[in-house]
Amino acid sequence: MSPRGVAIPDVRERLFAAAERLLARDGPGALTSRAITAEAGCSKGLLHAHFAGGLDEFVADLCLDRFARTAHQAARLPEKAGQDSVAANLGTVAGTLLDSAGPVIAGLALTRPAAAQRIRTALRDGAPGFDAMQEAITDYLDAERRLGRLAPDTDTGAVALALVGTVHHLLMTGWAGAPDPRGQAERLVTMLVGPARAAAGDPG
Repeated sequence: MSPRGVAIPDVRERLFAAAERLLARDGPGALTSRAITAEAGCSKGLLHAHFAGGLDEFVADLCLDRFARTAHQAARLPEKAGQDSVAANLGTVAGTLLDSAGPVIAGLALTRPAAAQRIRTALRDGAPGFDAMQEAITDYLDAERRLGRLAPDTDTGAVALALVGTVHHLLMTGWAGAPDPRGQAERLVTMLVGPARAAAGDPG
């Protein structure tokens, strides 16, 4: 347990990681300010010292932080154009999206109206979220189309929307202990880019 008055490096990330462990292990019902700080090995009042809005602000910031991290990773997707297969690259980014704020975290936000409202307001005001991810995927698919690894008439924006929209749905409707949603995402990718290319990345 950290002594009173001693600074803790990266305290936000330490608390976020502790909350994720609690959610994965014990479910949303176990998530309290005291449980989070205990899991993180911090003093009891530390969460409220860094999140004046209490647990609702904490949950909202946790989701937004994970969304921003994933949007940053997705922004690098266009660099992968021409590498591996289109399906493999899309599958990787879909998996990253599903891990960004796993079903338990996303579901937790929905059960806390104040947290959900904070998230909606932040995304509306420009915080990185699903729109940024969709744009990055579209840019990547445009690059693959220019390389001839997608059909010239591929509607890249629609493919990106379908993938991001499906992942968003899987996040919002999942729960702890449910079947891994990656299989559904992989089947969607195969449908969107074609089974032959999904298997081998054949540029056609």
